[in-house]
Amino acid sequence: MKDVQQIAREIVGREGGYVNDPDDPGGATKYGVTIHTMRRLGLDLDGDGRIDSADVRRLTRAQAEYIFVEHYFERPRIGMLPDVLHASVFDMYVNAGSNAVKILQRLLREMGHEVAVDGIIGPQTAAAARAAAEEAPDYIADAYGIARRNYYLRLADRRVASRKFARTRAGGKGGWIRRAEEFIHPRYHMSMAEFHERTAAWD
Repeated sequence: MKDVQQIAREIVGREGGYVNDPDDPGGATKYGVTIHTMRRLGLDLDGDGRIDSADVRRLTRAQAEYIFVEHYFERPRIGMLPDVLHASVFDMYVNAGSNAVKILQRLLREMGHEVAVDGIIGPQTAAAARAAAEEAPDYIADAYGIARRNYYLRLADRRVASRKFARTRAGGKGGWIRRAEEFIHPRYHMSMAEFHERTAAWD
């Protein structure tokens, strides 16, 4: 099983370098760390008294990994979940904040567990996740990945500007979908025919 540091390194690798896409609500971002996160944490890396895109550009891989482990794994208490869920929930928390936990909580409710959908990992959510993992050890990680993929697709349904993150210009699977499917067994990946049918209404 991968440790949290290795998972953080892989997240940084997936996120890539500096970008500032006007269609991305996160704004200026490097290695997945947004300018909003840096302002929240007070990371004035160039010491000029303000936190702007210049500070985002100065961020190092090591700093990004530390931020992810401390603020996107430890503080949300993802470690309370079963090991099989750590990588995907951690990766999704970096990408979508507490929605990563709400996706899990909704899935647990669908599996018959009584949990609040509040985006907070506490004893109730942790216990339900452990029970679900024991009941369906070969299912829970795939089920979470599929629920995550569906979250991205619904987000793109609602927000036209987000569709480029879910579908490429050529009509293939966009970064969001490929990212979700990294955590799903290949037998549950959408075929291109299924993907085209699912996204046909976007045309």
